[in-house]
Amino acid sequence: MQTYQAIQKAGEFGLDLVEVAPTAKPPVCRIMDFGKYKYELAKKHHGARQHQRSMQLKEVKVRPYTDKHDIEVKIRNVRRFLEDKNKAKITLTFRGREMAYRATAKGIMDIFAEGVKDIGVVEVPAKMEGNSMIMIISPKSDAQKTKGAGTEAGTTAEGRENG
Repeated sequence: MQTYQAIQKAGEFGLDLVEVAPTAKPPVCRIMDFGKYKYELAKKHHGARQHQRSMQLKEVKVRPYTDKHDIEVKIRNVRRFLEDKNKAKITLTFRGREMAYRATAKGIMDIFAEGVKDIGVVEVPAKMEGNSMIMIISPKSDAQKTKGAGTEAGTTAEGRENG
Protein backbone atom coordinates (compact mmCIF):
# COMPACT_ATOMS: atom_id res chain seq x y z
CA MET A 1 0.00 0.00 0.00
CA GLN A 2 1.24 3.45 -0.76
CA THR A 3 2.13 5.78 2.11
CA TYR A 4 -0.49 8.38 1.33
CA GLN A 5 -3.19 5.65 1.11
CA ALA A 6 -2.14 4.25 4.49
CA ILE A 7 -2.24 7.71 6.09
CA GLN A 8 -5.69 8.32 4.59
CA LYS A 9 -6.98 4.92 5.83
CA ALA A 10 -5.61 5.58 9.35
CA GLY A 11 -7.34 8.98 9.33
CA GLU A 12 -10.66 7.33 8.42
CA PHE A 13 -10.45 5.07 11.50
CA GLY A 14 -9.17 7.87 13.74
CA LEU A 15 -5.92 5.99 14.38
CA ASP A 16 -2.21 6.59 13.77
CA LEU A 17 0.14 5.16 11.16
CA VAL A 18 3.15 3.83 13.08
CA GLU A 19 6.36 2.65 11.41
CA VAL A 20 7.20 -0.75 12.94
CA ALA A 21 10.23 -1.87 10.91
CA PRO A 22 11.91 1.07 9.14
CA THR A 23 14.91 -0.98 7.93
CA ALA A 24 12.78 -3.56 6.11
CA LYS A 25 12.35 -3.37 2.32
CA PRO A 26 9.68 -1.97 1.96
CA PRO A 27 9.29 -0.38 5.44
CA VAL A 28 6.57 -1.99 7.56
CA CYS A 29 3.88 0.22 9.16
CA ARG A 30 0.90 -0.51 11.33
CA ILE A 31 -2.38 1.34 11.84
CA MET A 32 -2.95 1.60 15.59
CA ASP A 33 -3.85 3.93 18.46
CA PHE A 34 -0.35 5.06 19.40
CA GLY A 35 -1.46 6.84 22.60
CA LYS A 36 -3.13 3.67 23.87
CA TYR A 37 -0.03 1.65 22.96
CA LYS A 38 2.26 4.02 24.91
CA TYR A 39 -0.12 3.91 27.90
CA GLU A 40 -0.17 0.09 27.98
CA LEU A 41 3.62 0.00 27.64
CA ALA A 42 3.99 2.40 30.59
CA LYS A 43 1.61 0.28 32.70
CA LYS A 44 3.61 -2.84 31.85
CA HIS A 45 6.91 -1.21 32.89
CA HIS A 46 5.34 0.13 36.09
CA GLY A 47 4.07 -3.35 36.99
CA ALA A 48 7.52 -4.85 36.40
CA ARG A 49 9.17 -2.19 38.58
CA GLN A 50 6.63 -2.79 41.32
CA HIS A 51 7.67 -6.44 41.64
CA GLN A 52 11.39 -5.65 41.80
CA ARG A 53 13.10 -5.41 45.15
CA SER A 54 16.33 -3.58 45.68
CA MET A 55 18.90 -5.15 47.96
CA GLN A 56 20.02 -3.02 50.88
CA LEU A 57 23.25 -3.13 52.85
CA LYS A 58 22.54 -3.49 56.57
CA GLU A 59 25.34 -2.93 59.08
CA VAL A 60 26.18 -4.60 62.38
CA LYS A 61 28.90 -3.05 64.55
CA VAL A 62 30.98 -4.94 67.10
CA ARG A 63 34.16 -4.41 69.09
CA PRO A 64 37.10 -6.81 69.66
CA TYR A 65 35.97 -7.63 73.19
CA THR A 66 32.24 -8.00 72.56
CA ASP A 67 30.83 -10.73 74.82
CA LYS A 68 29.85 -14.13 73.40
CA HIS A 69 26.12 -13.65 74.06
CA ASP A 70 26.14 -10.22 72.42
CA ILE A 71 27.80 -11.72 69.34
CA GLU A 72 25.05 -14.38 69.19
CA VAL A 73 22.44 -11.60 69.22
CA LYS A 74 24.28 -9.82 66.42
CA ILE A 75 24.44 -13.08 64.43
CA ARG A 76 20.65 -13.41 64.80
CA ASN A 77 20.29 -9.88 63.43
CA VAL A 78 22.53 -10.73 60.46
CA ARG A 79 20.50 -13.89 59.81
CA ARG A 80 17.30 -11.82 59.81
CA PHE A 81 18.86 -9.37 57.31
CA LEU A 82 19.88 -12.24 55.03
CA GLU A 83 16.43 -13.85 55.25
CA ASP A 84 14.96 -10.52 54.11
CA LYS A 85 17.29 -10.72 51.05
CA ASN A 86 19.56 -7.88 52.22
CA LYS A 87 23.34 -7.87 52.45
CA ALA A 88 24.98 -7.57 55.85
CA LYS A 89 28.14 -5.62 56.63
CA ILE A 90 29.94 -6.53 59.84
CA THR A 91 32.18 -3.73 61.10
CA LEU A 92 34.59 -4.46 63.93
CA THR A 93 36.07 -1.19 65.22
CA PHE A 94 39.38 -0.91 67.06
CA ARG A 95 40.35 1.85 69.47
CA GLY A 96 43.84 2.66 70.62
CA ARG A 97 45.86 -0.39 71.67
CA GLU A 98 43.16 -2.82 70.54
CA MET A 99 44.85 -2.78 67.09
CA ALA A 100 47.35 -5.27 68.51
CA TYR A 101 44.56 -7.91 68.76
CA ARG A 102 43.72 -8.39 65.11
CA ALA A 103 43.78 -12.18 65.52
CA THR A 104 40.95 -11.93 68.06
CA ALA A 105 38.99 -9.80 65.61
CA LYS A 106 39.58 -12.29 62.80
CA GLY A 107 38.21 -15.01 65.10
CA ILE A 108 35.05 -12.97 65.71
CA MET A 109 34.59 -12.49 61.96
CA ASP A 110 34.99 -16.25 61.47
CA ILE A 111 32.28 -16.82 64.11
CA PHE A 112 29.93 -14.58 62.09
CA ALA A 113 30.73 -16.41 58.84
CA GLU A 114 30.17 -19.78 60.52
CA GLY A 115 26.92 -18.63 62.13
CA VAL A 116 25.28 -17.71 58.83
CA LYS A 117 26.90 -20.17 56.40
CA ASP A 118 23.60 -22.00 55.77
CA ILE A 119 21.77 -18.89 54.49
CA GLY A 120 24.62 -16.52 53.54
CA VAL A 121 27.88 -16.47 51.68
CA VAL A 122 30.88 -14.26 52.46
CA GLU A 123 31.09 -11.79 49.59
CA VAL A 124 34.00 -9.72 50.90
CA PRO A 125 36.22 -11.56 53.40
CA ALA A 126 37.39 -9.81 56.57
CA LYS A 127 39.89 -7.06 55.74
CA MET A 128 41.28 -4.01 57.47
CA GLU A 129 40.11 -0.55 56.42
CA GLY A 130 41.68 2.10 58.62
CA ASN A 131 40.92 1.27 62.25
CA SER A 132 38.10 -1.15 61.33
CA MET A 133 37.86 -4.70 60.08
CA ILE A 134 35.03 -5.16 57.58
CA MET A 135 33.29 -8.22 56.14
CA ILE A 136 30.26 -8.32 53.82
CA ILE A 137 27.89 -11.28 53.69
CA SER A 138 25.23 -11.64 51.00
CA PRO A 139 22.22 -13.97 51.02
CA LYS A 140 22.56 -17.28 49.21
CA SER A 141 20.55 -17.61 46.02
CA ASP A 142 17.92 -20.36 45.86
CA ALA A 143 20.23 -22.42 43.62
CA GLN A 144 23.06 -22.19 46.16
CA LYS A 145 20.71 -23.21 48.99
CA THR A 146 19.45 -26.33 47.17
CA LYS A 147 22.99 -27.28 46.11
CA GLY A 148 24.22 -26.90 49.69
CA ALA A 149 21.29 -28.90 51.09
CA GLY A 150 21.91 -31.72 48.59
CA THR A 151 25.58 -32.10 49.50
CA GLU A 152 24.85 -32.02 53.24
CA ALA A 153 22.16 -34.70 52.85
CA GLY A 154 24.57 -36.83 50.81
CA THR A 155 27.29 -36.71 53.45
CA THR A 156 24.93 -37.66 56.26
CA ALA A 157 23.57 -40.61 54.27
CA GLU A 158 27.11 -41.83 53.59
CA GLY A 159 27.98 -41.44 57.24
CA ARG A 160 25.04 -43.65 58.27
CA GLU A 161 26.01 -46.36 55.77
CA ASN A 162 29.62 -46.43 56.88
CA GLY A 163 28.96 -45.99 60.62
